[in-house]
Amino acid sequence: MDRSNHYEAAFEAYLRWHRYCYVAVDETRRSMLGDRLVKSLDFIVYGEPAARLLIDVKGRRFPSGSPDRPRRVWECWSTYDDIEGLQSWLGLFGSGYTGLLVFTYQLMPGIELPANTLDLFTFRGRRYLYRAIEVHDYQAHMRLRSPKWGTVSLNRVDFRRLVQPLYHFLGGPAAMPEEPVFQP
Repeated sequence: MDRSNHYEAAFEAYLRWHRYCYVAVDETRRSMLGDRLVKSLDFIVYGEPAARLLIDVKGRRFPSGSPDRPRRVWECWSTYDDIEGLQSWLGLFGSGYTGLLVFTYQLMPGIELPANTLDLFTFRGRRYLYRAIEVHDYQAHMRLRSPKWGTVSLNRVDFRRLVQPLYHFLGGPAAMPEEPVFQP
C-alpha cells in the first residue's frame, strides 16, 4: 500500500469507515517467493461472514482522457505483472482466499450516479466508486493491450459481465443512509 497514492489512501479510508478488518501491505520492495521476486499486493481484507480477500487496487479516472476530450469508458487495464503477482499470492495463502482487482474510479466533476449506488465514497474532496473482479476470471478473459508496457485488459462485454460492486465480495452491501464523506 502506498499512502501517497490517493486511490490507495481512499481505499484504506473506505475500509476503515466500514470497519472491515484489513492489513495494508508495504509495497516499497518486492517480496521473494522462493527464488523469484513477486509484485506485492496492496491489502489483505477480512469481510463478513468469512470473506478473505487479497486485493490489488487499480486507480482509474472516469471519464478518462483530457477535460476537452473525455472518454466515457470504464478503463479496466492492468499489468501482466499485477495478475501474475496476485495469482502467486493466492497460491501462497491457499484455499479460502479470493484474489481481487479492485478498480477504484475517481469520479470527475459533473459525473452523477444514482443516489442509491453502493460503494460510492468521498475522501479528501474526491469521489470514488469501487468495482472488483476476481483475478482468475480476469486472467481467463484478458487480452494483450500493450506489449511494450506489459499491459492487459478486458473487452467491454467481458468487463460488464464479470465486474461486481466491491460489497459483493465483502459479504453484503456497505450501505449507508447517504454517501459517506471521510476527512481524516
